[in-house]
Amino acid sequence: MSTRLPARAANGLTSPHAAAGAREVVDLGDLAAELDGWRPRLVATDLDGTLLDSAGGVSPRTRAALAACWDAGIPVVGVTGRGPRLLDSVRGAVGGRGIAVLAQGGYVVRFGTDGGRDEVLRTVGMARDDATAVIAAIEDVAGELIVAVEDAAEQAEALQDGELAPLRVQHGFDWPYPEPAHLLPRHDVLPVGAVLKVFLRSSSLGEDELLGIAQRVVDPAVAELTHAGLGFIEVLPPGVTKATGLAVVLDTYGLAFPDVLVFGDMPNDLPMIDAVTEAGGRAVAMANAHPAVRAAAAGRTSGHDADGVARYLETVLAGIDSGREAAGV
Repeated sequence: MSTRLPARAANGLTSPHAAAGAREVVDLGDLAAELDGWRPRLVATDLDGTLLDSAGGVSPRTRAALAACWDAGIPVVGVTGRGPRLLDSVRGAVGGRGIAVLAQGGYVVRFGTDGGRDEVLRTVGMARDDATAVIAAIEDVAGELIVAVEDAAEQAEALQDGELAPLRVQHGFDWPYPEPAHLLPRHDVLPVGAVLKVFLRSSSLGEDELLGIAQRVVDPAVAELTHAGLGFIEVLPPGVTKATGLAVVLDTYGLAFPDVLVFGDMPNDLPMIDAVTEAGGRAVAMANAHPAVRAAAAGRTSGHDADGVARYLETVLAGIDSGREAAGV
């Protein structure tokens, strides 16, 4: 029989991100000259460790900067690893406006307006047998792992009913968020049907080491692997990344990767950072970002506890306003 941890409202989750550099203030210098006339047509931002502060909230300054983007005709898209069970927390973070990408790209939703229903634009699952095979392949080289799973069918049913579906968590996983969860023995964690994603934690390996080992034995054609700096790695359906999720959003808006200003802090942000950078858009790493993200992104901004996203957006928007004034618009 499954057990449930005490429930807590989805929009009251506290982020476990509190990394070095979170309060660092970065001097943006002459950003207008650096951008050399380039202007974003869409802003895509990670949530935990990026848009949200260490308490899991959006500061008034950040909220104002997001509103200013919308006022300037620039949509803001939250792109997060949080699964659809946490949809309300994502809705609250981005103001319930526009489109959001969840589950590392596997679930894309357009928020309903004026009381209308949300519209799901993408949902991708992985067959139980495939998930089982991937877990076994990783355990063959990394040793026994502790497992948690998002059940695709259970999440879809809960969303339809407007409820918060619990995660399926093996005893001992040490899940970082205080939210509802089914605590289960290992043989009951994987559901009968498809999964949205699988979380794997090692008792002896950190997430970087475990991810490196796993990527050597798992074919990307079978599953995508990543981590968000939370002490475990994630197994996703093949082709599911923040880049492919963001591509759905861009198609919906009639835009492309060169139009995007993207913010991120962890390896799960790398696919969209790379896609935007390679296309000629602008990628910005937080001061508290993982070294791989700092290496991949050309731009850098203050930490997530120092309103890093807001500081950067304010400067970009000020440059747009100055350009319009100079042009007499």
